[in-house]
Amino acid sequence: MNLDITQDTLYLILPSKVSRMAEMLSADTGKNIVQAVKEIYMSDVYRRLEQESTKQWHLGPVALYQEMIASK
Repeated sequence: MNLDITQDTLYLILPSKVSRMAEMLSADTGKNIVQAVKEIYMSDVYRRLEQESTKQWHLGPVALYQEMIASK
């Protein structure tokens, strides 16, 4: 069984990170969850996260969220 994360398998771990980030963004800003998810998907942090070569997927949702907020 191959357990390596590749560009072809990265999509499997992104939803849980985005979900948790959206919960934090919604709680901090009062945006509804759909707005929060859209904001995350449009962020530079997500663009880097979806590229396996950046290794951003190693970071947890809290670190990713903090990075997203700091880059605003």
